Amino acid sequence: MGESTALRIAASLTDSQRSALLDAASETAQSVPVVGTGPTGIEGIEPLVLATLDGRTAVFTAGTGPVVREAVSLLDEGTLPVDGSDFVVDHDETPETLPLPADGPLAVGRRELLGPCGWVDPVAPQDCEFVSTSQDASDVLDIGLLGRGRGDATSDAPVAAAWEQAREADGDPVVVVNAHEVDHRPRADRTLLESTPLAVLDGAVAVARYVDASDLVVYLAEGDEHLRTRLHEALGASADDLPIVPEVVVGPDEYRAGAPTTALEAMEGANRLEPRLQPPPPSEYGLHGRPTVIHTPRTVAQVRRALLEPTAFDPDAADPGSRLVTVCGDVAAPATVELPPGGSLETLRDAVEPTAGFGFACVGGVLGGFTRDLSVAPTSQALASASLGTDGVVEFLAEATCVVATAGDRARFAAEENSGRCVPGREGTTQLTDLLRGVYDGRFDPETIRELGRVMRRSANCQIGRQAPRPATTAMDEFGAAFRAHAEGRCPAGSCTFRQ
Repeated sequence: MGESTALRIAASLTDSQRSALLDAASETAQSVPVVGTGPTGIEGIEPLVLATLDGRTAVFTAGTGPVVREAVSLLDEGTLPVDGSDFVVDHDETPETLPLPADGPLAVGRRELLGPCGWVDPVAPQDCEFVSTSQDASDVLDIGLLGRGRGDATSDAPVAAAWEQAREADGDPVVVVNAHEVDHRPRADRTLLESTPLAVLDGAVAVARYVDASDLVVYLAEGDEHLRTRLHEALGASADDLPIVPEVVVGPDEYRAGAPTTALEAMEGANRLEPRLQPPPPSEYGLHGRPTVIHTPRTVAQVRRALLEPTAFDPDAADPGSRLVTVCGDVAAPATVELPPGGSLETLRDAVEPTAGFGFACVGGVLGGFTRDLSVAPTSQALASASLGTDGVVEFLAEATCVVATAGDRARFAAEENSGRCVPGREGTTQLTDLLRGVYDGRFDPETIRELGRVMRRSANCQIGRQAPRPATTAMDEFGAAFRAHAEGRCPAGSCTFRQ
């Protein structure tokens, strides 16, 4: 799958440097193949220039035009350009995954799902081992795989149950790969679709074949034009390799449009974006009334990996498989890391460069939980036990960040972004915002905030309503003194002002 001699440039689709470097390499190269790959997930080292010759790869981080031209010229002469490289890796003659250094951000965690990212040609069928041409996802049933990400209808629940419901329900099933995300924090699904779109589609097709679905849909945000172009390129190149050809559908650039059942409403052309009441679940009554399985790219990538390497999954584990986690916030550049079930979020510190002292983290996306303790395993059960979110995002926030103000900002976000369909989501988020604003006026009532949160979590119909209290309640658990100080007119972080 890999080239024995080649120059690769790894970076995001939207990186203008990537295009300039590819042009520079192509203009200079005489006989050496030049490959534009997707991102590695470690944004701080990109654009990444990889020069490969005879089982060795020299890697240049933050590559430039002169570096590219010199590397191509030497490769054309049969010489590996090692001077000035950040590291050189010895490997198999034609490796299928990115050659890794012994240390540094690329060495953090494991790289199984992420292995091809930054290495293979994203739209080249010969660089993808298709499993869906000969297998469906039946061999994954007993593994106990859980859905991953807020866009997954089986998030933190066994995928097999939804598959069985869809198989047994009346109607022609459909599978949706939900990659709609407008928040800048989660990067895992985008990284997979930019770098290994054919692998993601292959896993989705395996699911579709198991539930006997005749249609497969990939759902994106309307403004994600670059990702849409990448998918169309991949589909055009692999039309003969996938048993089911997916359709790409877009939805409005609104946060709530990424929630599973709201996504169904958007795809059906509904004027009002709101989550559906359940039951019935989408697996029984989904897109246009058809049984619908909704997974994120992360989930179907795990399905494919389980089909390729079933022994890599422990069927006795409560949350088998790895977790893709993006660490962002007050860091020099975000990084998406693949963590094993027995790992720890603490590992993420080694993948990024902080821009200020660490104050606390928000774990689980914009409505995740606040904590100082990162010694938590990246499993659904461990994160839930710690009152943290499971959406695959850990946001590092600096010491100068006011936890009370941040909790208030997240509550206001929920009040603005919820659909308004249910009372706990519509009124509860407004009340929560008012209660947190009242802290600045000397009214700190933690029990009222906690009771409101309990009601919202139990009775809200939408994800936003259920998760909105989490930043506030976890902030009070960890930083109660900061709330009391604000009620007294003081901000320990020194960033808030108070009415006189």
